[in-house]
Amino acid sequence: MKIVLMIEGATEKIFIPYLKKILLEKLKDKMPKLAIYKYDGRIPIKDNLKRDVNMLLSGKDPANYVIALTDVYTRTNPPVFINAEDAKNKMKTWVGNNKYFIPHAAQHEFEAWLLPYWDIIQKIAKHNMKAPGNNPELVNHQKPPSHWIKEIFRIGKRSDNYVKQRDAARILREVNDNFEKSLNACNELKFFIDSIIYCCMNENVRN
Repeated sequence: MKIVLMIEGATEKIFIPYLKKILLEKLKDKMPKLAIYKYDGRIPIKDNLKRDVNMLLSGKDPANYVIALTDVYTRTNPPVFINAEDAKNKMKTWVGNNKYFIPHAAQHEFEAWLLPYWDIIQKIAKHNMKAPGNNPELVNHQKPPSHWIKEIFRIGKRSDNYVKQRDAARILREVNDNFEKSLNACNELKFFIDSIIYCCMNENVRN
């Protein structure tokens, strides 16, 4: 079983080793081969997305499934996506009727999946700033998850700016294997994990 993950940027790539730990625990001997197709920025849209998905599903070493993970927060005005559901629907429409392509979105961006560990973020930033609510996926375009982390780093005693590649990795190292908290708090993360598990358990897999 080969699954290609289309992901955005270095932060998401940092998450992959931890994703593999989650999957290995849940899948054991059904663990797939995960190949990473990384973009230096956002995942493409419209015909460019369709082109890349079709390319990954064909060729000498084709994927059985392609799973895309995009951020809802795209730093554009107006935003490309309203929310995670809108992002998934648009990606599905752009690619067309292809059951081997599964779109997913972080609501509103990857850092939302770090917000459940606000106590760890406080410890690293050396500040007790209050967490941005109880539901990380309700944090929105006006002040997306990464902005909250940047803010606590800015006002904390650490005297250092939040650097996604470095500090997201440190937060994840502190989390270690305790991902249930994020899975319980973030539906889109759970949907993403469940999709990979579904592909691995599907008997009608693409040859």
